[in-house]
Amino acid sequence: MYLLLPTLLVIHLTALILLYIATIDNSWWSYSPDKTRDLWNQCEYNVQDLSWKCIAIDSSGGEEWLHACQASMVLAVLFSSASFIIFLCQLYTLQKGSLFYATGLFQIFAGLCVMTASLIFTLHVWEMHGDETGSYGYSYILCWIAFPITLCSGIMYIHLRKLD
Repeated sequence: MYLLLPTLLVIHLTALILLYIATIDNSWWSYSPDKTRDLWNQCEYNVQDLSWKCIAIDSSGGEEWLHACQASMVLAVLFSSASFIIFLCQLYTLQKGSLFYATGLFQIFAGLCVMTASLIFTLHVWEMHGDETGSYGYSYILCWIAFPITLCSGIMYIHLRKLD
């Protein structure tokens, strides 16, 4: 039981790092190794300058689904960060034998937001690329990996009792 708390803390931090990378990095959809798209930008590798040139995605293009995906990922990061802060506060303020309900609920909300963003992107990705072929990028995959981790850690927080 004493190893559960540090293990859960490592799992939470891992999920939080995965969420940050999935939200910020530019590889939700890969057209080719030289052209990618994420929730915020479309990037192309310039061979002459040996640098990436990123253009912000036009928000007036009727892609409301993309705004919903962006909002869900930002909410997931905020919920998971708030969950971590609440956990640290509860660690010092809860009485012995109390449960970490608030921490668990915020983490479950983060997991549901990640799932929502991933599903929205999956269902509407064909609208984004049109005739160009491509594949899902590693940020999208990290998002799907973060979903069960955040959900499971939220459930584990709800069942965790303060021992000291």
